[in-house]
Amino acid sequence: MGNSASRSDFEWVYTDQPHTQRRKEILAKYPAIKALMRPDPRLKWAVLALVLMQLLACWLVRGLAWRWLLFWAYAFGGCVNHSLTLAIHDISHNAAFGTGCAARNRWLAVFANLPVGVPYAASFKKYHVDHHRYLGGDGLDVDVPTRLEGWFFCTPARKLLWLVLQPFFYSLRPLCVHPKAVTRMEVLNTLVQLAADVAIFALWGLKPMVYLLASSLLGLGLHPISGHFVAEHYMFLKGHETYSYYGPLNWITFNVGYHVEHHDFPSIPGYSLPLVRKMAPEYYDHLPQHHSWVKVLWDFVFEDSLGPYARVKRVYRLAKDGL
Repeated sequence: MGNSASRSDFEWVYTDQPHTQRRKEILAKYPAIKALMRPDPRLKWAVLALVLMQLLACWLVRGLAWRWLLFWAYAFGGCVNHSLTLAIHDISHNAAFGTGCAARNRWLAVFANLPVGVPYAASFKKYHVDHHRYLGGDGLDVDVPTRLEGWFFCTPARKLLWLVLQPFFYSLRPLCVHPKAVTRMEVLNTLVQLAADVAIFALWGLKPMVYLLASSLLGLGLHPISGHFVAEHYMFLKGHETYSYYGPLNWITFNVGYHVEHHDFPSIPGYSLPLVRKMAPEYYDHLPQHHSWVKVLWDFVFEDSLGPYARVKRVYRLAKDGL
């Protein structure tokens, strides 16, 4: 468990991200795909069901022993809360109500945030725009680990620890890499979240709050579903920076596994992404893909060529208006 990863730097490239050109080609050849760029009416009901499930779980865990509370936080709550974070991801693309109803999308994201225990939905949207616009951008894409992460988490044991601590890195990295001014929506997100946390604590005590926070930390850390964090953009094969996964876990993750398709068409809701692949198979079927998120995590820990440094990075020239 002590062998160091062979990489000592990111994979620097001097070309544009591949999604821009592929999007143009696909739309020119299959203009009917534009019809998929519409809101998903099922999304709001899925969010409501997931939030209610976690509220019911809060009531049920009140009398559980701590060991069983943590077990269910990992086995059940971790899946639900991780699914809610991916619903927030879809909502950040205005997938619930469309671009013409931005406020409704933002407040649905705040509602979906409630079982997560800590406010993050508004901040996620603010930074996720840059992840798509400046994929791998040095100092812009906060999805890419820092140099400190790449340097330190370079052995199997340390990479395993890095996976466990993923929720903290994803939360703190934006503040170090690309800090932005706090927005009004972030303040409102925080106030609503604190009010919900206080209400749950006042009604049912400490254990439900521990359950929710543990569900988030465990479900977004070393968890089978968390394999998508690594699967999406870590360079398993040289020359490929985005990968899809077409397996059954897409059923509970809003099709986040269709990640190449998502970056090609971020305005298409997750529900419709399989149709993109079906309509333009020659653009996707030949690309390398993952078949198991658990295997992704295993390979990440034990393959010397993989680690936080195994990411494509590029330097972007920003327009004068900041866009």
